[in-house]
Amino acid sequence: MAEKDDYLIDMLVDLGFLTETQVESARTEAKASGVGVVDFLMANHQIRPSDVTQAKAAHFGAEVVQLQNLQIPDEVIAAVPRHIARKYQVVPVSRGEGTVTVAIADPSDLATIDSLTHLLGCEVSLQVAAESDIEAALAQYYGGGHSGQVGADSVVGKAIQELTKEDVGFAVPETAMDDDTGGTVEADAPLIRLVNQIIIDAYKMRASDIHLEPMAKKFRLRYRIDGVLQEMKSPPKRLQASMIARLKIQSNMSIAEHRIPQDGRIQANVGDKTIDLRVSCLPTNHGESIVMRILDKEGLRLGLAELGFFSDDQQTFERLIGLPDGIILVTGPTGSGKTTTLYSCLHFINRPDRKIITVEDPVEYILAGINQVQVNEAVGLTFAAALRSILRQAPNVVMIGEIRDVETATIAINASLTGHLVFSTLHTNDAPSAVTRLIDIGVKPFLVASSTRAMMAQRLVRKICKKCIEPYTPTENEMRSLNLDAAALQTATLRHGRGCDNCSNTGHRGRMGIFEVFLVDDEVRKLIYDKVASSVLRVRAREIGMRTLREDGIRKVLAGLTTPDEVIRATVGDVD
Repeated sequence: MAEKDDYLIDMLVDLGFLTETQVESARTEAKASGVGVVDFLMANHQIRPSDVTQAKAAHFGAEVVQLQNLQIPDEVIAAVPRHIARKYQVVPVSRGEGTVTVAIADPSDLATIDSLTHLLGCEVSLQVAAESDIEAALAQYYGGGHSGQVGADSVVGKAIQELTKEDVGFAVPETAMDDDTGGTVEADAPLIRLVNQIIIDAYKMRASDIHLEPMAKKFRLRYRIDGVLQEMKSPPKRLQASMIARLKIQSNMSIAEHRIPQDGRIQANVGDKTIDLRVSCLPTNHGESIVMRILDKEGLRLGLAELGFFSDDQQTFERLIGLPDGIILVTGPTGSGKTTTLYSCLHFINRPDRKIITVEDPVEYILAGINQVQVNEAVGLTFAAALRSILRQAPNVVMIGEIRDVETATIAINASLTGHLVFSTLHTNDAPSAVTRLIDIGVKPFLVASSTRAMMAQRLVRKICKKCIEPYTPTENEMRSLNLDAAALQTATLRHGRGCDNCSNTGHRGRMGIFEVFLVDDEVRKLIYDKVASSVLRVRAREIGMRTLREDGIRKVLAGLTTPDEVIRATVGDVD
């Protein structure tokens, strides 16, 4: 009871129904009287029952419903059997496909919420009503008496007893992310404001990800900014379950499921912009961890120069993506910017006379003028199945989110040989390794040799902050790692950022790519056909002018765009 009093008192203070002075005085007198603080305040008319109802609703992000003002249809009442409604003291107020919304007096009653979800076989959304109003509504719609109540020895009663013993999590009802409800309780709820502010702050700080991680004694909040995780001030540990549950509701995840990972999406308004967030929920030993990937469409309109291409590589790549057929592969680990590069390529070649179709898992960004297909393996819509169908749609350009198996690879390569330009990605460390990867998964070498136009590996490095950039003298270790000598520094000025408010004292703001572009010529095709090792392909690639990732990074260091330590970190596996 004390814990319940504490959260109610906090909310009553936040909503302006009480002052801290009133609370301290009430605590002392309630303790002397042997009653709860909330009961004491109500008995002394310092708060009203309606104030408590609003505080409960605000804490759980719910809406207060006035049952006496509703005329609930019979089909809605029928959604909750009489014995269940009376046992759990709930009144159904609306229903949708797979969802029932009920009014409840105590939204913190986890056992009731979990049992209702199981017994009704659907998602249960909550609204909050006064206990007296619920009693009156039960009498109005279900009649008086308790003859329909489930007995403890009945089959359903025993099932309920078992369910309430489960180690259930926390649940909160659905409310909209876009709080434009005109000053209602849910728009002003501190919990909702806190969750919204976390998203807004992350966007304003240019974060790509928001990490909410349950720890033993705290609820850690981190933003990934320019590829590096930065810890923020942690929300109160006591709000952990409520915040996770609210995000799960917004993401259309099941609030009753706490044992398996779930995925969803949120659309949020930040100022005059609408952003999408891809949400992942993962059970951990201290609760459910939430990671939100911020999908900002502005990055998709970047030109190749903004991605980090120097003019020579840009001209080469523009020529490649303007070809009528063939396959172009972009490689690199997760988080190296492959998707952004491919989307920027599609944006560059997207014209009314070209039909472009993508197959993605998931579709992260909606692109105007482009047909996008979402993979759904649960219903058999795999990459390969989607590819077979879209080729009958007569596209000029096809983008495949990732080549994962021999079937997808073979169809993609055959498409490139029959007059289609195909873009895709592979998880390999460098460009030449893409060839051996395709052969390793089962693609015939002659198909790889005849279809592949180019392979490009990439990484992301942080750019120097323009507001605090200054000349910099590299250390001996940096000179040695980058194979620089004094002569190289005579024609270049190395720079770094000293740190300022604009870059949160990191010295970096924004990211750019470093690339190695491997063009396939006749000699390379012969080597591929002969199934030579990737090291042999790499030697040939260097002979025909391919710069390695580290060499491209060194060019950008000497141009004063990034720092030696960034290039060393991003290319630590570059043997050249």
